[in-house]
Amino acid sequence: MTDTPPATGRMDGRVALITGGSSGIGRAYAQLLSAEGARLVLVGRDEGRLREVADALPGEVRIIAGDVAHPSVSEQAVTVALAEFGRLDDVLANAGLYTGGDFVDTDPALIEQLVSVNVFGAMATVRAALPHLIAAGTGDVLVTSSVSGHQDIHWEPVYSATKHAMQSFVHTLRRQLVGTGVRAGAVAPGVVLNELWGYAEGADGVDQAVGDRTGIRSEDVADAVLYMLTRPRHVTVRDLVILPTDQEI
Repeated sequence: MTDTPPATGRMDGRVALITGGSSGIGRAYAQLLSAEGARLVLVGRDEGRLREVADALPGEVRIIAGDVAHPSVSEQAVTVALAEFGRLDDVLANAGLYTGGDFVDTDPALIEQLVSVNVFGAMATVRAALPHLIAAGTGDVLVTSSVSGHQDIHWEPVYSATKHAMQSFVHTLRRQLVGTGVRAGAVAPGVVLNELWGYAEGADGVDQAVGDRTGIRSEDVADAVLYMLTRPRHVTVRDLVILPTDQEI
C-alpha cells in the first residue's frame, strides 16, 4: 500500500455520490473522501461488497445496490443523498466495465452492456444529480475516463470508444454549465492495478508493477481526484491524465 498522508478534513461538510463504489478506483475514492470528512452515497451492483466497503469507512455512508445502466438506480441514489444528508455536492460517475480484443470477435451483447454502463450509465447519473447542483449554484461532476479516451488504442476498440464518448460529454457539459457554479471534469488513468486489470485487492504483483513503474494504484487516482475536487471554486481541472511513469502510451 502507499503511504497515506494524514487526513486534513478537506471534504468536511460535503456529500459525494460515487458509482462503482465497491471495488477498484471507486472504493479508493470512498476511502479517501470519507477519511477527509465527506458523507457518501455508494452505488454498485453487489450489495455485499458495497456493505463491506461501507462498514470499513470512518464516516457516514449509505449504499444503493443496482446497475447504473438503469436510470432509476441513479435517481434513487440522488434521492437518498438529499433525504439522508440534506445536500449533494460531488458526483463521481465512476462505474465502468472493460473489454479488449478484436472487434470482430466481440459479442454484441457485451458491446451493448459496455456502452450501457460506461456511457449511458455515467450520463444517467449526472443527469439525475445535475438539477440539484445547478439549483445550489455549486458542486462538482467528475467522470472516471481513461487514457483510452485521449488516444485511439487499437486493442480495445469498444472500451476506447466509450471513453472517447465520455471525453466529449465532459467537454460539452462543462461549457453548458458555465455560469452555474457547477464544475465538470474527467480523470483519465492508464494502467491501474485493480480488479478491472485482473488484480484483486492486495494481490501479488502489484508492488512489483508499481516498483517497475508500469502500473499505478487506485489510491493514486483517488489522490488526483481529491486534488481536482479541492481546487478553489474559480479553478476547474477539466482533464487530468494520470499514467504509470513507464507506460508506453
